[in-house]
Amino acid sequence: MTSRLLMPFRSAAPGPVPAEDAPGSTRPTAILDLEHPLTVAFADRVRRAARGAVTDRERLRTAHGIIVSAVRPVYSVDDLRRVSRTLRLGRGSCSQRMAVLEAVARSLGVPTRVRGLLVDGAFWYPRFPGLRPLVPEDVLLAWPEFLLDGAWVPVADLFAGHGTRGSGTDGPGADGGAPAGGGGFTNSGPETLFEAVARTAVDWDASPACAGSAPCDLSARLRADLGRFASRDELFARHGQTLCLAARTLAEPVLGRWSAGAGAEAKGGESRAAA
Repeated sequence: MTSRLLMPFRSAAPGPVPAEDAPGSTRPTAILDLEHPLTVAFADRVRRAARGAVTDRERLRTAHGIIVSAVRPVYSVDDLRRVSRTLRLGRGSCSQRMAVLEAVARSLGVPTRVRGLLVDGAFWYPRFPGLRPLVPEDVLLAWPEFLLDGAWVPVADLFAGHGTRGSGTDGPGADGGAPAGGGGFTNSGPETLFEAVARTAVDWDASPACAGSAPCDLSARLRADLGRFASRDELFARHGQTLCLAARTLAEPVLGRWSAGAGAEAKGGESRAAA
């Protein structure tokens, strides 16, 4: 059972879906504060680390690995948090860390946009085994896309064909990202969606390559496709955040410090002890 009590009001008919070809941008926004000294310094760090990279895709892979190492995954619920604040705190949710990756991309001159996805809240049950009645019915996800070589590439495809994905080896990826290996994303344990894209395919559309029971197919979890937006700022301005203001205010001091996977691991430990 999921909850609607903690969610903001959303119209059953939020209006027409934005055009498929919604333009992206390299401009700063309130969330992607590219001109803040911390954001500038982080982008410079990526440039130095990716000095030998030939393509923007390679640079973004490097940026992803640095974010994995530098920003601890937590359950923060403030999707409007500025990138500079996430970098200052050194921790962030999947959404906040994806915003950091977008900020780096724009700083490198790569246009970005986001796809708005309403994902079934039950997808997050494994992370909150004792709090299921409080899990929102829908979770609003800003899924980044990057303009590379004239085509829009979803964040899940940045590592497509990369040696660290699905290689069956252990240890960190070549870019410092998540460990390589098979298996789909289970949304449990310390691995989050942000890390998972470096290891395994994540598909929301049930493409032929991921149809049926393939581990990369998450289309059954998608409640609604809200379309593409020029920025995550526009998406959240139109559709609101997952939790209402009161719920975010109460939850952020706790969830904003709660490491990803901690709840599920604690529950698993209790089960093993009982056995």
